[in-house]
Amino acid sequence: MSRSVTIALDAMGGDHGPAVVVPAALDVLRRHPRARLILVGQEEALREELARHPAADEQRLSIHHASQTVEMGDPPSQALRMKKDSSMRVSLNLVKEGQADAVVSAGNTGALMATARFVLKTLPGIDRPAIITAIPCQGGYTRVLDLGANVDCSAEHLFQFGVMGSVLAEAVDGIDRPRIGLLNIGEEEIKGNDQVKQAAQMLSGSDLNYLGYVEADQIFKGAADVVVCDGFVGNVSLKTMEGVASLIKQYLKDAFTRNLLTKAAALAAAPVLKALAKRIDHRQYNGASLLGLRGIVLKSHGGADAFAFGRAIDAAIVEVDKAVPSRIDQRLDALLSERRPS
Repeated sequence: MSRSVTIALDAMGGDHGPAVVVPAALDVLRRHPRARLILVGQEEALREELARHPAADEQRLSIHHASQTVEMGDPPSQALRMKKDSSMRVSLNLVKEGQADAVVSAGNTGALMATARFVLKTLPGIDRPAIITAIPCQGGYTRVLDLGANVDCSAEHLFQFGVMGSVLAEAVDGIDRPRIGLLNIGEEEIKGNDQVKQAAQMLSGSDLNYLGYVEADQIFKGAADVVVCDGFVGNVSLKTMEGVASLIKQYLKDAFTRNLLTKAAALAAAPVLKALAKRIDHRQYNGASLLGLRGIVLKSHGGADAFAFGRAIDAAIVEVDKAVPSRIDQRLDALLSERRPS
């Protein structure tokens, strides 16, 4: 029988706090019999929210009090120094102490990254953690990293991102030898800045399944299983994707509500539109992993609803089952051994 999985939830983080985290947790417990969840935050507020859900499974759901909350506008340094009893910090401490297998938080991204790096530390051979998530594409989805944790990256950092992304795609997505692409302004070898060119040489010299440069439009064509870039480019790309998706959604709404005829057409096309909406629903892909840490940390979108936050918890459970940090450690050690002089 599979062992239980314990996830610590930063119940005060994000735009909605307990109002989203508690119902999401209860839904996850219904769907995952092995799951045990720890709600970390202000006990009184959490009990008030739980009182609205009398069917809560108290055998697998517990509360761990934390007196402080990291606000969305708090500078990372302030959260790290001044809020040592925050729900975010306490959640991470539970993983460090072995009381939880992973953390899920919808809180301040910068504060989460800084605090997680301080509390959990990075794996040997990893200079900086990276944020990775799934982007819908033809035939499924593509993993993209980094999405904002590291604005300035060296070639070595990009190489490490490629290793981590490859391990995640292999472990979680079940892809044998994931295809790795390096995001660039063109596919030709002469294109790109020095960091990208040097990273390409390093990836080419490894035993990773490196395809070469890919352009941004190829992310949606499924040209690679993992696309690597620095955090500045990745974050701009992600926000652009989200904006375009919202624009298309608004265009469709405007087109189908223009007059009685288009409204009738919308009724006829309802099953197709519903399937399309589900496929491109960003909530399905909520939960970005902070890779490279000595522990599993999932970042939920700050404005996530209960469904989306539940998806982030689902992702955390899978990463625990697949022992992602341990796999990254082993893979990177093997690759670094090949690069060391004999």
